[in-house]
Amino acid sequence: MDIVAVDGLVKRYGEVLALDRFDLHIAEGEIFGLLGPNGSGKTTAINCILQLLSYDRGDIRLFGEDMAPARYDLKRRIGIVPQQVAVLEELTVRENIDFFCSLYVADRPRRRALVDEAIAFVGLEDYTRFRPKKLSGGLLRRLNIACGIAHKPELIFFDEPTVAVDPQSRSAILDGIKGLRDEGATVVYTSHYMEEVEQICSRIMIMDGGRVLAQGTNDELKRMVAVGERIVAEAAQVPSVVLDRLRAYPHVLDATFDAGVLTIRCEPSEHNLTDVLGVLGASRVRLGRVYAEPPTLNDVFLELTGRELRD
Repeated sequence: MDIVAVDGLVKRYGEVLALDRFDLHIAEGEIFGLLGPNGSGKTTAINCILQLLSYDRGDIRLFGEDMAPARYDLKRRIGIVPQQVAVLEELTVRENIDFFCSLYVADRPRRRALVDEAIAFVGLEDYTRFRPKKLSGGLLRRLNIACGIAHKPELIFFDEPTVAVDPQSRSAILDGIKGLRDEGATVVYTSHYMEEVEQICSRIMIMDGGRVLAQGTNDELKRMVAVGERIVAEAAQVPSVVLDRLRAYPHVLDATFDAGVLTIRCEPSEHNLTDVLGVLGASRVRLGRVYAEPPTLNDVFLELTGRELRD
């Protein structure tokens, strides 16, 4: 069953078309990555799904039922972890988690157990009496997550939860999200870090201009683009005439040289590396380290949108 089913969603802001017949289907138990440059419509789509924004046309079903602003029974089954840390400065870590959990769970004994679980889940056992201003950025992010998931939601929206956190906290957060999936939650995940999306998402959607450009698994998306691999070589110097020879070679899409690094983008072919090394050897280019890497999700994003994700 689709936990999220959105069909033909249209949202306008005056003359601006923010969502253009937007469709989204997410199966139970997925970690679904939603990617798009700034202004692509990601936040608008999520806010419409959550009924925080009205929309002009379309159908939204959650858990197999029609979603509406007054469907509080469905909203209780949803958790939201926003990009901006949303906690109360005057409350301690435990009090913050308890407060947000109380919006969904009235029974105090049950809530106490849920708060304990959330604290343990994000690893804040040693900080329960701290107020937010005493926490590091990574610990604040963990508190933000605990506040959003303490009531055991079945569907969780994570909006860039690892922005400006240290690598150790980022790893802990990603492991935690996979743990939530393993416990039965369905996750919608947005991020500007491609490696995170590749690491944890079962399926990925790329959108821009309020429209779906492509969606599928990581491997399926990579097969949609012309880039087959990237060959990178360290070199002291690569004359422009050699770059021209490389660019004219079959299967080579582009060749650039900058700061001692030669980068060659190629179409799929079994002999790209051998052919490129042949051209460089014949041209007497002295090379250092050479390696080839498959296309990345960033290559897919750049080819489909024409922009870097951080634009």
